[in-house]
Amino acid sequence: MSRLSNCFERMAAEKRAAFVTFVTAGDPTHETSMEIVKGLPGAGADIIELGMPFTDPSADGPAIDKAAQRALKAGANMNRTLEIVREFRKDDNSTPIVLMGYFNPIYAYGTEKFCTDAAAAGVDGLIVVDLPPEEDEELRLPANAAGIDVIRLATPTSDDARLPTVLDGASGFVYYVAVAGVTGGKSATADDIESAVMRIKSHTDLPVAVGFGIRTPEQAEAIARVADGAVVGSAIVSLIETGLDDTHMPKEGMVKDVLDFTGKLAEGVRAGTKG
Repeated sequence: MSRLSNCFERMAAEKRAAFVTFVTAGDPTHETSMEIVKGLPGAGADIIELGMPFTDPSADGPAIDKAAQRALKAGANMNRTLEIVREFRKDDNSTPIVLMGYFNPIYAYGTEKFCTDAAAAGVDGLIVVDLPPEEDEELRLPANAAGIDVIRLATPTSDDARLPTVLDGASGFVYYVAVAGVTGGKSATADDIESAVMRIKSHTDLPVAVGFGIRTPEQAEAIARVADGAVVGSAIVSLIETGLDDTHMPKEGMVKDVLDFTGKLAEGVRAGTKG
């Protein structure tokens, strides 16, 4: 079984949702990013989404957009993103890592080479937000051949007619984008999310993780009660930005603050135990 399958199987046995954290690779520096990523499992992260920095992130709000620009300015690129995964795997061979971003950097790297190198580094899944299901075979086929799941996005506008297309060929889990708009936007209500998760589950046996708009332990707990995973990104990335000095370098204690906040979110997710 894959790391993702093992993780969600363990979550089901523990009757709780997975806590999925997002940070951008190389933000604010390669070294600090590496320190944060290595610290996330100890802070309670069950799955790590690692953003692949890109100059034009169309689905991301200001917080993650600025994180990508900081990372690129600090020298981030695809090779260094994979280096973070390789270094992480030296100490942790169980926590799933999902790379999230846009197709352009993958295409520029070389799609088949990227899949081979990502698998060798220890990547478990890919979320490519600007690659629709009808057009993702160029990436999905070599990724699957390398043992990497391609995770599809469902949205509030993915109706019952659209969902079969979204889910055809999907693996790993389904990422439900709980609100229409960019990352870091408003939050959806728990009732709306529960209804959407149930509808998606009527079409698939894959776990459903919910993201976009979760900023507090209380919100994370509410999502964890109705979904298989709760994803937090912008709130963590915003705290990284808060921890920078005037030169965009990390202040003393910034990594600890980020991991402490992550720990509080993890406690919220774990409080959402399913009956």
